Amino acid sequence: MKIGFIGLGKMGANMVHRLLNHDHEVVVYARSVDSVREMEKLGAIGASSLEDLADKLPGRKVVWLMVPAGKPVDDNLDALLKLLGKDHIIVDGGNSYWKETQQRGLKAGAMGIHYLDCGTSGGVWGLQNGYCLMYGGMQEAAEYLEPVFKSLAPENGYVYCGASGTGHLVKMVHNGIEYGMMQAFAEGFEILEKAPYDLNLPKIADAWQYGSVVRSWLLELAVNALHEDPKLAKLKDFVQDSGEGRWTIQTALDFDVPVHVIAASLFTRFQSRQDESFAMKMLAALRNQFGGHAVKTKE
Repeated sequence: MKIGFIGLGKMGANMVHRLLNHDHEVVVYARSVDSVREMEKLGAIGASSLEDLADKLPGRKVVWLMVPAGKPVDDNLDALLKLLGKDHIIVDGGNSYWKETQQRGLKAGAMGIHYLDCGTSGGVWGLQNGYCLMYGGMQEAAEYLEPVFKSLAPENGYVYCGASGTGHLVKMVHNGIEYGMMQAFAEGFEILEKAPYDLNLPKIADAWQYGSVVRSWLLELAVNALHEDPKLAKLKDFVQDSGEGRWTIQTALDFDVPVHVIAASLFTRFQSRQDESFAMKMLAALRNQFGGHAVKTKE
């Protein structure tokens, strides 16, 4: 299949590479000319603009967006709606808030253009292992794109979720679960790191991959990190978030669902970014005020 691809970051470039490996024709566009040139070296067809990309796609045009959530998606969508026609297909493969996706789907649908939302998981390992794909939108359009999904995903690694927005909803919850799992591993390994024993964390994590109920790909990645740096001494204790955890918690509030673990995991990430915590200072001050408990002061 011939497909247009917009956005050539870490995920996008590897996805194009995988599609090329599976004999698809891919027309690529990105703001970075160097990124386009790199894909051309692998066999992709470079485009100098969105107009050029659309012109190089035949028949029923298919364009896959792999750009950051929010304004970049809207800007590209608005431009593509002027360049595409009835029954053409736009796929948002990034992490977009599912309610915004629904509105974009309606906007495209009003012009007879199909808008599919495809949650994409796999990270930088996707080129080698494939991407888990969770997608929603018009079913006929999704079925038309099955050759692309089949090439990007490992066997049984893609699923049609339903109407517009469901793909991004499912991917959002997937990422929320990921927050909780990562936090549990992080806390558990900290207990082991602080234990009064000289524990070999890489070996312990290695063993957990065989027969243990916590064996998983995340554990495998933890093993990789510990082998590279057993004490993680090279890293700062600063953790960013992509926004999916926030959206998961907001959706849980909308649905009256308690999400204690996911919420705590997100707030822990916020705490990691503080040089100093005023809240912790207030806790110390209150304990000192009511109970005379010792506090540590700055020199």
